[in-house]
Amino acid sequence: MIKDLLKDAEARMSGAVKVLEDDLSSIRTGRASPALVDRLMVDYYGNPTPLRQLAAISVPEPQLIVIRPFDPKSLSAIERAIQASELGLTPSNDGKVIRLTLPPLTEERRRELVKLVHRRTEEARVAVRNIRRSVLDDLREFEKEKMISEDEFHRARDDLQKLTGRFIEEVNAAGERKEQEVMEG
Repeated sequence: MIKDLLKDAEARMSGAVKVLEDDLSSIRTGRASPALVDRLMVDYYGNPTPLRQLAAISVPEPQLIVIRPFDPKSLSAIERAIQASELGLTPSNDGKVIRLTLPPLTEERRRELVKLVHRRTEEARVAVRNIRRSVLDDLREFEKEKMISEDEFHRARDDLQKLTGRFIEEVNAAGERKEQEVMEG
């Protein structure tokens, strides 16, 4: 019972770290990457659809992303989604493809991006702590219902704390890696 609870907590915490890493991959650094626009949601015939399902995304040069829509009619919707995003990029479209030129990041823009990285890592830390709190509540409930002993509760709580510490470390490491990427550019 306790093992299942801890295994579930580990899976959920791992999920929170994965979400953070996906989130951070969409934050711009100095070089172009398809991940910047991969998860961008486009209003396609009234349905929010990830860009990667609507277009081929390539990076022919370090400072250029080329988006080639499968359906030429979606060009303007993709363009609007890019302009509305927090990327701060201006799309240029020739009727067939959209080109995103990534200008070199200014020091000020790098600082803004680092703040965004910090905000996202803090959200991930909060998510991990919320999972810990939820599992701890379950453990307290088990102890109160006499389903586990006080010793088992304390052992499980310590294991849960170690697990939480491990995932908080992973979150911090992911945030630091992304911060370095942004500052190097």
